[in-house]
Amino acid sequence: MYFFSRKWVAETVISTRLRKSEKRKMKKRRAKETRREQKKERIRRRKERRGGHKKRISVRKIRATDLENQDIMGAFLDKPKMEKHNAQGQGNGLRYGLSSMQGWRVEMEDAHTAVIGLPSGLETWSFFAVYDGHAGSQVAKYCCEHLLDHITNNQDFKGSAGAPSVENVKNGIRTGFLEIDEHMRVMSEKKHGADRSGSTAVGVLISPQHTYFINCGDSRGLLCRNRKVYFFTQDHKPSNPMEKERIQNAGGSVMIQRVNGSLAVSRALGDFDYKCVHGKGPTEQLVSPEPEVHDIERSEEDDQFIILACDGIWDVMGNEELCDFVRSRLEVTDDLEKVCNEVVDTCLYKGSRDNMSVILICFPNAPKVSPEAVKKEEELDKYLESRVEEIIKKQGEGVPDLVHVMRTLASENIPSLPPGGELASKRNVIEAVYNRLNPYKNDDTDSTSTDDMW
Repeated sequence: MYFFSRKWVAETVISTRLRKSEKRKMKKRRAKETRREQKKERIRRRKERRGGHKKRISVRKIRATDLENQDIMGAFLDKPKMEKHNAQGQGNGLRYGLSSMQGWRVEMEDAHTAVIGLPSGLETWSFFAVYDGHAGSQVAKYCCEHLLDHITNNQDFKGSAGAPSVENVKNGIRTGFLEIDEHMRVMSEKKHGADRSGSTAVGVLISPQHTYFINCGDSRGLLCRNRKVYFFTQDHKPSNPMEKERIQNAGGSVMIQRVNGSLAVSRALGDFDYKCVHGKGPTEQLVSPEPEVHDIERSEEDDQFIILACDGIWDVMGNEELCDFVRSRLEVTDDLEKVCNEVVDTCLYKGSRDNMSVILICFPNAPKVSPEAVKKEEELDKYLESRVEEIIKKQGEGVPDLVHVMRTLASENIPSLPPGGELASKRNVIEAVYNRLNPYKNDDTDSTSTDDMW
């Protein structure tokens, strides 16, 4: 073990200076974020004044809600909450694991559903979904408990006698979304409009023959088949041509890529302040609750795994990156909870400042643990540990902070880093050896924003 010879007093002075430096940096970042939001609001108001002759649909009410949403969604903690909720299970030839973490947000607004074996004669079917709430968690929580019932119990889904057909399932999913949205609207009105929250939803309904991908909003799901991304859902953003056309037809506008300059998604459950345009149906409103549903025939030989995740994951990792990273992790461990935890941790270190939730569903042909991959992983961890020790020793007088260590490693060509995750996926290993070699460290230095890490 490596010991330091400095006196405790000197160590305290260094730690105090580091803590004050990090607090100044955090204060500057908050001020910058505030100025950015104020600028966006000034631009939005200016454009609204210029377009004053156009139709206005409950403008004052929507504007007030928009500002409240911006305040809520723009608030961050001083340091991320990294405690995780985990679950795993298996059945119907599937294995799944999930992980969710609050991260930098002041509240945890994500929710999820994982059900293997559905009622009413659908024991061989399974359902998984991630709900990304905004402006509150009420809609996300309600959907995670009741959406599946609304889907499987409506007549469009049941169809005639026997197992539902592909068209029955697709129509039933759409009907279930519209039904639960209307049901939540009625409940909200009974509470005098107290709930203004909303939620995206991404899920899969897996039958013995088909996989049905369901998406409403900007959470995303993908299917890895034969080691490649075979399918992924399309995000519903206000700037998408078809979404923008619907918004404008409903009397709204798309500014700074948001509905009325505020809401960043064009489809969602809840968000009823955006669904009050008279003369328009539920799928023609500023924000639509209608999901897109895609049916994909299963391939026992080639299907490997499905990933469902909120935009806190996709903000910092692309489809191919996440697919490659998960595949590499499955080659070193068969613990799906651990794989999901590595995904959310890596995304946090890559700079995600949102809540993060991910569900990993593995088919029988998913990648298996490889002794060669395990050996390479162990060698990489030992190499990183030795390099951290060398960097600290090289510093001489004083201990470099963790940011300096990470930046030094990032500038080097380190072989065998996990694809997609790269050095960020190894921060836990690096931090562990750094803390062991620096027992007098101050905990405040660990909360450094990932914006400064690279």
